[in-house]
Amino acid sequence: MSYILALDLGTTGNRAFVFNVLGKIVGQAYKELTQYYPQPGWLEHDAEEIWQDTCWVMQSAIANAKIIPSEIVAMGVTVQRETCLIWDKTTGKPLHQAIVWQDRRTAPLCNQLQAQGYADEIYDRTGLVIDAYFSATKLRWLLDHVTGIDLKNVLAGTIDTWILWKLTGGKVHATDHSNASRTMLMNLTSCAWDETLLELFQIPAHILPQIQPSFGKFGVTDSTLLGAEIPITAILGDQQAALFGHGCDRPGLMKCTYGTGSFLVAHTGSEIVRSQNRLISTVAWTQIRNGNLDVGYALEGSMFTSGACIQWLRDSMKLITTAAETEAIANRVTDNGGVYFIPAFSGLGAPHWDMSARGAFFGITAAVQPQHFVRAVLEAIAYQVKEVVVAISGSCSAGVKKLTVDGGACENNFLMQFQADVLNISVERPVMRDTTVQGIAMAAGLAVGFWDSYEALVQQRQIDRYFSPGVGSEYATANFVIWQKAVERAKYWAK
Repeated sequence: MSYILALDLGTTGNRAFVFNVLGKIVGQAYKELTQYYPQPGWLEHDAEEIWQDTCWVMQSAIANAKIIPSEIVAMGVTVQRETCLIWDKTTGKPLHQAIVWQDRRTAPLCNQLQAQGYADEIYDRTGLVIDAYFSATKLRWLLDHVTGIDLKNVLAGTIDTWILWKLTGGKVHATDHSNASRTMLMNLTSCAWDETLLELFQIPAHILPQIQPSFGKFGVTDSTLLGAEIPITAILGDQQAALFGHGCDRPGLMKCTYGTGSFLVAHTGSEIVRSQNRLISTVAWTQIRNGNLDVGYALEGSMFTSGACIQWLRDSMKLITTAAETEAIANRVTDNGGVYFIPAFSGLGAPHWDMSARGAFFGITAAVQPQHFVRAVLEAIAYQVKEVVVAISGSCSAGVKKLTVDGGACENNFLMQFQADVLNISVERPVMRDTTVQGIAMAAGLAVGFWDSYEALVQQRQIDRYFSPGVGSEYATANFVIWQKAVERAKYWAK
C-alpha cells in the first residue's frame, strides 16, 4: 500500500490528510490557528505556531491512518496566499509575526503608490491592483520596521516558502508560480521576479525564494521529522488547489470557495485575460511539458470577508453558538426585514478594491429581530459573489452556466439556494467539501505517477446536490439592487 499526504495551511487552521490510491481519505488531523490583532485592521500569525501545528497535524494524520511514513510516496502543500514573513536563515527564527493577507496596515503606502501613478504599470506587470492584500507592501513594511536586520542573513517568503524551508531542514528556499503571482512582485508574462518592481519596493532579490513550477519535485522532508524522506511534489495557493480539485482546467470553468473570504476563480487557458471590471489576472498553475514551462492563467474575484462574518456573529456578537445554526435561523423569517449587511471588515475586494470601506448594517428599524441580522449576513455573502460573477461574465467570452462550490459555508443550504436564486444559474456542491485538499493531493500524486489520469480523478468526483434557481429569484434579484446602494454608502468610510 502507498499513500499521498496533503497539507492545507489555511487562515484559521492547519490540516493534514492522507489519501489512498482510490482517492479516499484514510486519516486526517486539524489544529486551529491563533489570530493576533495588534491594532484595528491589523492581523498577524505566529509562523512558529504554524510550523509546530504542521508537524502535529502530519504526525496525527499518519497515526490516524495507521500507516508508516515510508508508505507515503509524495506530499503536496497548499496554503493561505499573500501572508508573508521574514526570518533569519542561520537561526531559522522568524524576525516578526507573519502579516496576514487580510491585514490593512500598508494601505497608506498603497494609496501613495496610486497617487504617484503606478497603478497601470503594476497591473500591466502583475495582473494585480494596488492593494494591501498582496505581499509586496507587507514585505516592505517588515523590512522597514524590524530593527537590526542583516540583509545578508534574511530570507523572505509566503507561508508555502516558510513551510517548505522548514520541511526540508533549511535546504530549499522556493515557491511556486501560483503563490508568487500573488506577491505583486512577479511578472505575469515572464513568470519571474520583476526587477522594476523589486526596485520600486526596494526588496533585495536575494532574500526572495526561487520560483518553480507548481507540479514537480521541490525537495524531500528531513528524515528526522517523520522518520522518512517524503518527496514534496506539488505546491499551490489554496484557491488554485481548489480550482484544480474541481477539474476547472480550461476556459469556461470556474469555482467559488466560501472560506474566511470568498474567492471566485475562472480558468482562462494559456492566455492572460485582462479584465475591465477590476478582476485580477493570476496564475492557475504551472508545469513542465515537453521541456517547456506550461502556464495556465485565471481571472479571480477576491472577496475578503465571507465565513469570517459568520464567525463574527458567533464569537463577537454572540447571536449564534455554531455556524450551522445560521441556516435554520435564516429560514425562520420570510425576508431580511429590510436589513442589509456590508461585509467589509478588511475593506472591500473585487470589484471595488476599497481599503477604506468598513462593515455596516443598513435599514435597521424597531421591527428588526436577531434572525434578520443573521439572514442579512448570509444574503451579503451571496451578493458579493453575484457582483464578481457579473464582472467575470463581462470579461470572458464563455458564458457562466454553472457555479461549482466548496468551503465551509457551502454546507449552508439556505446560502446555496439563495446563491442560485440571485445568480439565476445552477450551483453544484460536491460530496467532498475539502476540494482544496483534494486538489493538492491530486496534483502531488499525478506528479509522481501515483495516479495516471487527471480526467479520471475529476470524473470520480461525486456531486452532493444541485441548487437550481427557484421562487426566490425575484426577491433576491430585487434586493441585490438595494444591497448595491448600501455598498456605496459603506465605501470610503475610513477616509
